Amino acid sequence: MSDPDPPAPAPTITVLMAVHNGAATVREAIDSILAQTWSDFEFLIVDDASTDDTPAILRARADPRVRALSLSRNFGKEAALSAGLDHARGDAVVPIDVDMQDPPEV
Repeated sequence: MSDPDPPAPAPTITVLMAVHNGAATVREAIDSILAQTWSDFEFLIVDDASTDDTPAILRARADPRVRALSLSRNFGKEAALSAGLDHARGDAVVPIDVDMQDPPEV
């Protein structure tokens, strides 16, 4: 696992998303979360060893609220979420899915 981002003040909420080969939807998910009116959060995305463009998309992120954690191999969604829980900085954690079937507005 690698978490190259420097420490920042702890946010109130960590939005946690595990992704594996989600290049088709991860940009939309990031944009949707960043468009929310609540601003005291971090968006922690755990890349579960994607082999598509997901890692490049995550590296290109510009918003400091978005952090990416990369797993060394594909461990599966539950293990990826567990790793995210270990790295979450928020007082509360809200998991979401990369497919955005349950958008944050709901």
